[in-house]
Amino acid sequence: MALKDTHKSALHEKKGISPLENTDPKAVARFQQLRKRKLSAKTLTERIIKGDITLLSRAITYVESTLPAHQELAREVINSCLPYANNSIRIGITGVPGVGKSTFIESFGNYLTSLGKKVAVLAVDPSSSLSKGSILGDKTRMETLVNNPNAYIRPSAAGDSLGGVARKTRETIILCEAAGFDTILIETVGVGQSETAVHSMVDFFLLLKLAGAGDELQGIKRGIMEMADAIVINKADGKNLEATQRAKVEFNRALHLFPPKKNGWVPKVLTASAIENKGIDVIWELIRLFIEQQNSTGFFTKNRVQQQKYWLWQTIEERLKAAFYEHPEIQKNMPIELEALELNKTTPFAAAQRLLELYKPIIE
Repeated sequence: MALKDTHKSALHEKKGISPLENTDPKAVARFQQLRKRKLSAKTLTERIIKGDITLLSRAITYVESTLPAHQELAREVINSCLPYANNSIRIGITGVPGVGKSTFIESFGNYLTSLGKKVAVLAVDPSSSLSKGSILGDKTRMETLVNNPNAYIRPSAAGDSLGGVARKTRETIILCEAAGFDTILIETVGVGQSETAVHSMVDFFLLLKLAGAGDELQGIKRGIMEMADAIVINKADGKNLEATQRAKVEFNRALHLFPPKKNGWVPKVLTASAIENKGIDVIWELIRLFIEQQNSTGFFTKNRVQQQKYWLWQTIEERLKAAFYEHPEIQKNMPIELEALELNKTTPFAAAQRLLELYKPIIE
């Protein structure tokens, strides 16, 4: 008697998940209708102010789009939402890959919603240089927070332009605030210049560190340490507790090497275990005290005004740069100058000067 072959091919796929039986057909129909319908800036604004998450996501998609029509619509919506913005606490969270940012944000976000807060998480994902798609997928890693009715998670692919995604993130903050989110958490990639960009759009900057990973030595360097308003040594649990306490002492020593901050705040070093939800309440209390102190000295408002000016300058620089490269004369002559460089017939400085001379009459 022949045995039945039960072996399955490695390419065998499991049956997909069936749609939920209790899915409201009217809700599905409304969602599909909204996707097809071209919405006005007025409609988008009105729905965002009422807390419509579906249309908030739609508006953010317009902000992130490169299509001129979408960009124009996004500008109208942002301008209309401005009177309802600037009413949140903006917190930047950074740390090297593997430090546990997503787990920390999920624990922190759930704690904040338990206090009655409405939390928006804006995660700047690194992108694949080949497919251009996000490779972190924060929404899949924050399983409980993504299902929290008082939380909203929006990943944005960094792509090739950090400045571009930073601008879009700043505009997204305005839309989220208008939608009623009073606490905005911005997660950075954790590499390159993303920390500087995020620092320029938040009120409080939190740096996550690990014990026993060489970070103690890195802590004595300037840069990221100087920007931090607090350092949290994450994964303070299990066998890592002793190492965490040692790291806390080392980071405290390192902070004393830096000059005092202009806002009068003295950065603190805390420990936490996101996976065990330990120390999360202490971190929020520290942030609350920071905001209280900054408001009492007037530095909170002053800092936001300086950030507005910074983004004005950044936007002008980006627009001028884009206009330069998009101009027909520059596009026509750029290959010529590049070829001359390859043949060693010119220098980068002379080539740049000629291209700028071509553009100069345009801007005059």
